[in-house]
Order: sequence, then C-alpha cells, then structure tokens
Amino acid sequence: MSKISVIIEREYITRVRKKSFIIMTILAPVLLALFIVVPSLIMLNQDTEMKKIAIVEDGTDLFKNAIPDIKNTEFVYLGDVNIEDLKKNFEQAGYYGILYISPEVIHVPEAVQLISRKQPPILLLEHINNSLEKEIERQKLLSYNIENLDNIMKKVRTKVSVQTIKIDETGNVKETSTGVAMVLAYITSFVMYFLVFVFGTQVMRGVIEEKTNRVVEVIISSVKPVQLMMGKIIGLALVGLTQFIIWIFLTLAIVYFVKSAILPDKTITEAVQSIPQDIMSQNAAEIIQTEKVTQSEPAVTPEFVKIFNSALNQPWGIIIFCFVYYFITGYLLYASIFAAIGSAVDNETETQQFMLPVTLPVILGLFVAMSTMQNPESSLAFWFSIIPFTSPIVMMARIPFGVPLWEIALSMFLMAVTFIIFVWMAAKIYRTGILMYGKKSSWKEMWKWLTYRG
Repeated sequence: MSKISVIIEREYITRVRKKSFIIMTILAPVLLALFIVVPSLIMLNQDTEMKKIAIVEDGTDLFKNAIPDIKNTEFVYLGDVNIEDLKKNFEQAGYYGILYISPEVIHVPEAVQLISRKQPPILLLEHINNSLEKEIERQKLLSYNIENLDNIMKKVRTKVSVQTIKIDETGNVKETSTGVAMVLAYITSFVMYFLVFVFGTQVMRGVIEEKTNRVVEVIISSVKPVQLMMGKIIGLALVGLTQFIIWIFLTLAIVYFVKSAILPDKTITEAVQSIPQDIMSQNAAEIIQTEKVTQSEPAVTPEFVKIFNSALNQPWGIIIFCFVYYFITGYLLYASIFAAIGSAVDNETETQQFMLPVTLPVILGLFVAMSTMQNPESSLAFWFSIIPFTSPIVMMARIPFGVPLWEIALSMFLMAVTFIIFVWMAAKIYRTGILMYGKKSSWKEMWKWLTYRG
C-alpha cells in the first residue's frame, strides 16, 4: 500500500503544479458564473439605440396608433405616402425602418413588411406582431356592434404566469423554476462528461508515454503493474476532486458576491409590505422611498430575483454528493478501461481501434441527457440513468428535476459493482500489456490476457 501511495503522491503533485491545472481551476467557476449571470445582465441592459419607425398604410387608416411606442422605439404614422420614394431616403429622414401594412393583412398574415438596413431585433418583431394581432381582433369584434367593446376588452384581458412550487414529504414548499433546472441539468451533465472523459484519457496517455519511454520497465522493477495502474488512476482522481472542491468554494464566493452586490436588500421591501395600506401615510411612503434611493441599489427586475432565488432553492446537498460519487465511480470505471487500452498499444495512433466502443456510451449518455431535460421521467431517461456506463451523465441531468431516492440508490449500487469488476479486469490486462512491445494488439488479444491464469 505504501508503494501505491508513493505513485499517487507523484501523480498528484505533478498534475496540480501544471499551469493548465491552475488556470482551469480559477477560470472554470468564473466562466460558469458568466454563463449564468451574463444572459440575465444582457436582459437588464437592452439595446439603448433610439429607433424611429415609419408606419405606412396602403390607402387606409385601419392601424393608426395601433402600435404603441416601447422603450427605445418610436412608431411614427405617415399614412398613405409613396412607399418607393420613402425607401430611397428613409435613413436621411431619421427613420430606422419602414413598416408597410397592406389592407390584406386582415386575411393574409404575411401582408406586413418591415424594411430596414439592419436585421431588426426579435423583440421588436414580436411587439409589432402582437400589436397588429390585437388590433385586427378588436376590429373584427367591432363588426359585431357590441356596445362598450373597448371597456369589455380591458376588463377581460388577463395575463397568467405559472409559478412552480415543489413540496416535499414533510410539507415544506419551495419556489422553483423549470428553466433553472434545465440549465443546471445541462451544466452538471456536460461537466460530468467532460471530467470523466478528459481525466480518463489523461490516464491512457500517461500509460502510453511511460511505456514508450521505457520508464515503466524501471518502475515495475520495484512495484507491481497493478499497483502502478491503481496509483495513476487514484492520483488523477484526487486531482479531479481537488479541482472540484476548489470550484465549489469559488462558485459559492461568486454567488455570495452576486447576491449581496446585485440583488436588492429585502428588509425595506418586507417593511413596506408589513405596513397596512390604509394607515401608511404619504410622508411615510416618501421616507421609505428616500431611504431606497440613498442606498443606491442597482435596478434589478423581479424576474432576475426570481431566477436567482430559484437557483438557491435547488437541492444542492444531493446534487453535490451525487456529483462527487458519480465522478469517482464513473472516472474509476472509464479510467481503468483507458489504462488497459494504453497498456495494450505502443503509441496513441493505435488507440483509434479501441476508442469507439469506449466513447460511444459516453457520447450516447450526453445525447440522452439533453433529451432528458424535456422529459426527465421518460423510460429512456430512467434506464440510461440506471445503466452504469451512462448513469453518471444522465442521472446528473435528472436530479435537478427530482428523482426518487430508491432510483438514485439503485443506480449508485450498480455503478459501484460495475467499476469494481472493470477495475479487476483492467488490472489483468494491464499487467500483461504493459510489457508487450512491437506487437499490434486487438480485442481478441486483450481477451486472452484477461483470461490468462499464469
């Protein structure tokens, strides 16, 4: 055991001192935080360029004032003008574009054109579409001569926003977000795929390098081949765990910073909500508003606060525990296979014939994980989260949506049994293949090494 610990120490220290390890350890949480925060900040800081759009109709006034102005966009109704003349000089006139509306739009949805030099933003197109659709619906209803139609429509028009609430067996409830769960499932499954595959291939390359340089002949004079293989595998596993633990602490620090620096302080809001509206005077409201301004809090939309709180309400304890477990067992499973392949070849080119059967389950697991986000309870997601070769990736994609504990326990048990069997098989191949030179190996040859009893 002392010899294995020496090999583990050598592999560990050699890897953590590399510049690539230090750079990736620091950059990964920052990139992850940017991946989550930047889209939200982009939503908060939309395009500030002021746009003026000319609305032109073909001989009618059906849609005059039908499209309201929005932030950074003004709609100017020109009525019936020569569209061809306007196309030639609309930029000189200060217009971003021309919205041409044909009377046929009531019957032909495509009878509207937005003419501009640039590709218009999708939100602008959606605003125009929605405004015209509502106006067409209003005009069609007016044809039925309903009295006070506008007032009726204002009272009838309703917006609905579904709030997702999770309740556990003890009755505790938490506000959640399907979008946050999908993002978390994507990140955890992809990181699991990346770590297992990258660290597994590093084991293979390390074995090939030592075999090519004949260093292994010197090493196995003092240690057994199995001890050498296990030392390399465990050493790299500890490197990965070290990186993962640092990622957790750095990510928590970033989350704490974002929460304290970006999200508004809830104490004032809670204080306002606790005061009955019928007794809160105008002066009190002004004092509270002044206190809000003096704190110089950044403007954040309620949607951003909701998304952030939903992220904090995720089952992080289960996610972190399962991630560590599946990383260790998944890595040991694939690293042992990669070590066996590395011992059976003389250079990295010869590994191509062995890589497809090994990488296919990993890639297939990643594809299933992507589809799992749409239907985490499907039979396909269930079985691929139980099968050991794909369970580390697929199960991590399911956990943010909620998985019964018995399914996690069954998957973990099968994963442990499988990696123990494959480590034992890889050790038998490794002890023979590591000293084989000049002979091209095959799956048939590796099977002979596996069944060799000498």
